[in-house]
Amino acid sequence: MEDFEKIILALPKGRILDKAVDLMLKSEVMPEKDFKNPDSRKLRFSTNDKDLDLIRIRSADVPTFVAFGAADIGIAGQDDILEQDYPELYVPLDLKIGICKLVIARSADLSTRNDNLSLSYEKVATKYPNITKSYFEKIGVQADCIKLNGAIELAPSLGLCETIVDIVETGETLKANGLVEKEKITDISTHLIVNRASLKTKPEKINKLINRFAETVHGKAA
Repeated sequence: MEDFEKIILALPKGRILDKAVDLMLKSEVMPEKDFKNPDSRKLRFSTNDKDLDLIRIRSADVPTFVAFGAADIGIAGQDDILEQDYPELYVPLDLKIGICKLVIARSADLSTRNDNLSLSYEKVATKYPNITKSYFEKIGVQADCIKLNGAIELAPSLGLCETIVDIVETGETLKANGLVEKEKITDISTHLIVNRASLKTKPEKINKLINRFAETVHGKAA
């Protein structure tokens, strides 16, 4: 079978990979043995389905790979989907994994002195400048965003900013770094995303895969 006839499913490295793989296995998608080899340098893997290959990439890159057709379908956090906001993406299914929330947080000391966000301006460290600017605009605040890809909780203590926007699961990382949650921007979970053009050209194969995941998550087809 030619590669262009196959479905490519993009899996995210990082915090939700194990849960995504578990969901995939429950949906009877079995990767080749080398997928579990920690020393493997491969990024593309075959499966027990001759029509399906897997790729394993950075979580933030999954929406891009799918939007531009390098992958037909992907598993992506809602945070990355919202941040990149590609019109080429169809989002048919909430997979109910990787559940957390995107929040605004500030240092605990500053919070006790001023319980409210600034009325007009905030310097904000975040991995999500587009979501952040959009949210702050809605509440009438100009956000000057400093784009960081990690260690965001360190930014206030090192004088980089007073406010951060980041994903929170338990809140322990915020607490450990002297930060408190001020507002929730949105709840976050992991979704199945599909390239709209691929859905038109390979509808039977893609819908079959969507339905496999839907039956695993919800007990019925999408």
